[in-house]
Amino acid sequence: MFDLLIKNVRKLNNPHSVDIGIKDGFITQIGSIKSPSKQLIEGEGRLVLPPYVESHIHLDTALTSGKPTFNQSGELFEGIQLWNQYRKTMSMEDVKERALSVIKIMASQGVLFMRTMVDTSDPKLIALRALLEVKREVSAFMTIQIVGFPQNGLSSVKGVEQLEQAIELGVDGISAVPHLEPTREHGVRSLETCFQLAIKHQCFIHIFCDETDDQASRFLEVVASLALETNLKNQVTVSHINAMSYYDEAYVRKLIGILQASKINVVTAPLVNSAMQGRFDSWPKGRGITRVKDLQKAGIKVAVAHDDFLSPFYPLGTGSLLAAGHLLLHVAHMTGAEDFETVIQMMTRNPAEILGLTHYGIEEEMEANLLIVSAENAHDLLRRQPVAELVIGKGRLIAETPALKTTFHMQAREGV
Repeated sequence: MFDLLIKNVRKLNNPHSVDIGIKDGFITQIGSIKSPSKQLIEGEGRLVLPPYVESHIHLDTALTSGKPTFNQSGELFEGIQLWNQYRKTMSMEDVKERALSVIKIMASQGVLFMRTMVDTSDPKLIALRALLEVKREVSAFMTIQIVGFPQNGLSSVKGVEQLEQAIELGVDGISAVPHLEPTREHGVRSLETCFQLAIKHQCFIHIFCDETDDQASRFLEVVASLALETNLKNQVTVSHINAMSYYDEAYVRKLIGILQASKINVVTAPLVNSAMQGRFDSWPKGRGITRVKDLQKAGIKVAVAHDDFLSPFYPLGTGSLLAAGHLLLHVAHMTGAEDFETVIQMMTRNPAEILGLTHYGIEEEMEANLLIVSAENAHDLLRRQPVAELVIGKGRLIAETPALKTTFHMQAREGV
């Protein structure tokens, strides 16, 4: 007997309905199932998907927009200044409350895996200690990876010392922010230090890289070269790389080859970067997005992330990865027939591989994590951005949202 039986659902790009039998938290059978079950869900021909995977979010800064004041310029530097002010007054209870709120919002929309960044510039590492507790508390339904992120740089006073302390406390990965270091030389050294620490402590690397409109910011090539030299390769991920959109074509051709050889991963954050980048440009202003189509065409693994959520860096956000994917279609000019499925893969399969998830997918013997949503296909998902009606994690129902239904009360006049 199954613990849960889901009847009549469709996998993406498959017109035929199937049943899914779940036992002990795993998918044990897919097909036409007549066996009894303890719990039955009627899929009614709706779409079944693996969960969305959030590959870059800041739970420590979430829900702090306007505190102590709003970021009026919208620029990264004002956001950092405001966050440094807020950080002086926050408590573990405050961080936990905000993080749990965002986690529930995102889980209700189908995100069951996330990689969160946490600032290690705080001498007391309050946010990190809080998020380590949150990670344990939500482990029954949400898998979280924590990345130690030195917002104020590794060359700052005690920058390296605090990152090492974060490693000792239990972060899963570490980061550097080379474009915010005082000089290019400092930036390169910060990357070298980050790679040395990762090798020493056997953790993955997730770099904030070239999040600037400065075409002279070229730390991506350094990250890729270090990934090759150390053989860390796909254990290395870079986020943002906005400066790439300003590079001249000859250099991009060279850079693409280095990236292909390095096998590093890329995360793009269209919601935040389209709002933040281009503010220093004269008209025409930059689009604020890296060269996603070129990267994807070259076989480089790209994921799309939500990133900030009502923070000093971004005053909006709903927690919907479909919203991020929808915007990516626009700013990356991805409106071709095959682009819609590609972007869905960028919020499911690609980030799942970046996070190193096992037992991910709608297949037999995989962990029973899945979404049921009223949509026809990838195009329909991204066009309408419907909320998942049922979210199932480890074989259990996590969240349920009734489908939106409109009743039209006006009648058209005959002949009009």
